[in-house]
Amino acid sequence: MSTLMEKYKKILICENEVNECNGILEKLKENNFSITVSPKDGEEVLKYINERHPSIVICDAHMPNKDAILVMKQAMSYSSNAPKFIIITSSGSIELEKALFNEGANYLVLRPYTADSLINAIKIVSKQIKDVNKPLTKEHTLEEKVTNIIHRIGVPAHIKGYHYLRKGIMLCVENSSILKSVTKELYPAIAEHFKSTPSRVERAIRHAIEVAWDRGDIEILNSYFGYTIHNGRGKPTNSEFIAMISDKIKLERNSSVVMNIAI
Repeated sequence: MSTLMEKYKKILICENEVNECNGILEKLKENNFSITVSPKDGEEVLKYINERHPSIVICDAHMPNKDAILVMKQAMSYSSNAPKFIIITSSGSIELEKALFNEGANYLVLRPYTADSLINAIKIVSKQIKDVNKPLTKEHTLEEKVTNIIHRIGVPAHIKGYHYLRKGIMLCVENSSILKSVTKELYPAIAEHFKSTPSRVERAIRHAIEVAWDRGDIEILNSYFGYTIHNGRGKPTNSEFIAMISDKIKLERNSSVVMNIAI
């Protein structure tokens, strides 16, 4: 296994009772993840992060001594190469979700959960790590391009708005005229695909943009929405967000076509 792959597969699980996560540990090892188990204690978690340098940390939102928010804050302040965080919580509170995402959480897992659901979360976050470091090339499919971009921007993969945004951007790349009627055409098209409603699609996309704007990498955001950041307009609207990403992808496609013709 390469050093680069090992970097993506080092997992720190915070759990007092190892027996409670034995099934998870076995499945992770079957998927070639390297596992370390630390006590469910915020100070101990930070100690393990500094000593073991995991790529992903799985911990509870609420822990003795330091909660997940304090752990993430301190881990981010120690190093620019801080681990990704999967946070386990028993609360479905929107306020708690926003607070956790704002401080750096990459994925939330709601109790009760299964080994398979946690492993799925780990695989998604592992893919995010690799995607951020993987350059976009013309060989990538449209879905891969869109997925890589919204990962880079900082939209969490498990929220509904992530899936709605991805579908909306893909629709607009293939048919830019649909952006002229977001409410009457784009939202209904996304809603039909996901068996939802246009109003829910609109709200979920707005929430996804807010999360990305609050927790995303400023350099990445600036590369896509620099005019918005610099002139103080605040977050882009849903249609602006989708339009700017779809336009960028179309420009890349056109550049590739021109280059191929020239060659």
